[in-house]
Amino acid sequence: MTRCSGEDIIALGRRLYDSLDSCELCPMGCRVNRLAGELGKCCSSAELKIASVNLHFGEEPPLSGGGGSGTVFLSGCSLFCRYCQNYPISQMGNGRGYEIAELTEAMLGLQRRGAANINFVTPDHMLPMILMALGAARGKGMDLPVVYNCSGYVKVEIVRQLAGIIDIYLVDMRYNDDVFAKEYSGCDNYVETNRRAVSEMYQQVGNLEVDENGLAKSGVIVRHLVLPGGISGSSGIFEFLANEVSREIYVSLMSQYFPAYKAVGDKQIGRRIHADEFQAAQEAFFGAGLKNGYMQETMHESL
Repeated sequence: MTRCSGEDIIALGRRLYDSLDSCELCPMGCRVNRLAGELGKCCSSAELKIASVNLHFGEEPPLSGGGGSGTVFLSGCSLFCRYCQNYPISQMGNGRGYEIAELTEAMLGLQRRGAANINFVTPDHMLPMILMALGAARGKGMDLPVVYNCSGYVKVEIVRQLAGIIDIYLVDMRYNDDVFAKEYSGCDNYVETNRRAVSEMYQQVGNLEVDENGLAKSGVIVRHLVLPGGISGSSGIFEFLANEVSREIYVSLMSQYFPAYKAVGDKQIGRRIHADEFQAAQEAFFGAGLKNGYMQETMHESL
């Protein structure tokens, strides 16, 4: 895949920034004037707002490596997950405003500190400003792989514009049922939107590729968080990946769910998953013919 130049990345960022006067950047399609300071459903204006920039060692092994992933946690989110484990950042907007040039220098600083990549976490609603900073960083010598670490509720039209810019997609597949997606994450048409986005991501960058040190260079990793009571629909998601995308795709199967935010005390999701629920997800993974990926150590309640 040919990488876009820094100038081209900046130009795309500016075009997307101009569209924020009637924002339809994400599938929510608020159409508010973020340039005038109006807040979208993501609780964001056109200000670039970031919660943290640092080396992070808790990502999948080929992303963290020995030096850590250079994570940029964006404030706000285009989803409203009742169980969000990062809710102070995503739902309450913790963070501070950044200038484009400040983010550019932050990326260069992460590279100097030995980061394995630049990892934008929950970037969808801040994409124009990210691109302007990224293009400038490219022009100043930042040559690390770029990770788009997202919820997967992304417009395929936006993903297509990222070809040649994003090296690695770290993308969630949360639900196999739109009813659950609406109830627990507040979004419509999740399944089709998510599947179209993941398919486009895989078409762009293909399967995970690593260098001689085991660090990711390019490709897709799908994250699947197992939720209580079969809400996540693991079997249907894995069948889709195996049959419609690739049996070689890498999946990060996650057992880390715990009740946070509005899930605390909820009758359905107010508990950790049970051991047999995670086992069922593992069986569904292998049953679909998938074989590549990572499985978290089990974190569950006793039955």
